[in-house]
Amino acid sequence: MNKKHQKTLLAIFKTPLQTNVLWEDVEKLFIHMGARIKEGNGSRLAVELNGIRAYFHRPHPQKEIDKGALVSVRKFLENARIKQC
Repeated sequence: MNKKHQKTLLAIFKTPLQTNVLWEDVEKLFIHMGARIKEGNGSRLAVELNGIRAYFHRPHPQKEIDKGALVSVRKFLENARIKQC
């Protein structure tokens, strides 16, 4: 895992929640980990990793992920047996 992915993973699991995590970085991390991403209607995405599926919405017009979505990403990764590095 390169430093950019490590930094993104650390930001996802950091407490208190960060407000400057870019959705693009989260999506790239999912792909790096082997997730399958399927585009849905509008900004909707279906992400499957290690047999676990979750649905997310790309943030717009801002590029940063909001705190609620960040919590969902964290839970998704935990359920997919991905731990903080």
